[in-house]
Amino acid sequence: MSTEAWIVVVVAGVLVLATLVLAVRLLVRLVKARGLLREAGIPVQNKAVFWGAVLYLVSPVDLLPDPVYLDDIGILLLALRSLHTAAASAGLRPRRD
Repeated sequence: MSTEAWIVVVVAGVLVLATLVLAVRLLVRLVKARGLLREAGIPVQNKAVFWGAVLYLVSPVDLLPDPVYLDDIGILLLALRSLHTAAASAGLRPRRD
């Protein structure tokens, strides 16, 4: 393989790894947000958003092929925003890491 091809492979690998790390970090934040809402009397639909986002992350069926985690990241961001909005409406303040 030529040098240019190796460079492309390495750059693509780094991009895939970076998006995977971002997806995992968002999943951790989502789990922490769920912990905040666990016993706060939050409606069931907001709890379902959490499980739907986690299910989509581990699902083999994606909008984009799996090496591209942008759709997974988008779903996690939407779920995280929904949970934080539910927490704010319940009068809870998110913990800072």
